Amino acid sequence: MLSRRGYSQELAEKARRENFPVASRLLPRRHRDHLMAVYGFARSVDDVGDEAHPDDRPRLLDAYEADLVRLYDGREPLLRPVRALARTVRECSIPAEPFHHLIEANRRDQSVTRYETFDDLLGYCSYAANPVGRLVLHVFGEVSGLRLALSDRVCSALQVIELCQDVGEDHRRGRVYLPEEDLRRAGCPPGHLAAATTSPPLRAVVAVQAARAAKLLGEGEAIVASLSGFARTAVAGYVAGGHATLAALAGGGYDVLGRAVRPRRPRLVAAWARVLMTTRSPDAALQRLSSA
Repeated sequence: MLSRRGYSQELAEKARRENFPVASRLLPRRHRDHLMAVYGFARSVDDVGDEAHPDDRPRLLDAYEADLVRLYDGREPLLRPVRALARTVRECSIPAEPFHHLIEANRRDQSVTRYETFDDLLGYCSYAANPVGRLVLHVFGEVSGLRLALSDRVCSALQVIELCQDVGEDHRRGRVYLPEEDLRRAGCPPGHLAAATTSPPLRAVVAVQAARAAKLLGEGEAIVASLSGFARTAVAGYVAGGHATLAALAGGGYDVLGRAVRPRRPRLVAAWARVLMTTRSPDAALQRLSSA
């Protein structure tokens, strides 16, 4: 078992591999600690759902579920990622539901391996990604109906972008997140996802998902304008990570099998500055969402 310091170092290394700054040093220590606690829980649950022996995953996910109940009942959690949440949950008044939804997303990963339509995929994102954005808003004390709606758009976009990057890795795990109807329409049989290089039909399907993610990101980006201070800085960084990764996907011709697609830091920093300077009115964004 890793020591507390070893766990923190391992978690920080995983955070550095994300598309966006999980807990930027531009933020005060208290915010960074809370964000890392939330990330540590989400990352640990994902690791169980992806990397534990398949026979062990249901039992381990049950253990996380039971430990969350223990935490919210005021008892001492047994698992380190849940124990690390205790101060964050208390100081930020975070409800249990988003954490339970993250566990449910990983339960679904054990039984649902294909998605017929993009809407079906967004249904998965509502459990796998959107709760994280809601948790971030709780960390900063910036929860509102408008912000939740915009945050869900951003988080779904970030999840779709990551799924585009990880097509090969997910296929090796027995999962295909690219919508089946899009694969059929493009003439992209399952064998294309197991190839060493990305075929033109598969690139076309990835490009379609990237365009959809860009639309979601554009709709949700106005959340930054609704925030101020450190919350604005942090959320702008997440949005910027999405833009920078979309640019990396496009720049690589949507080749997601032959190379690792990751945003370069200068591109991320430039996108971060742009988002902070140019975000649109959140009220206008809400009107567009209401009429959609």
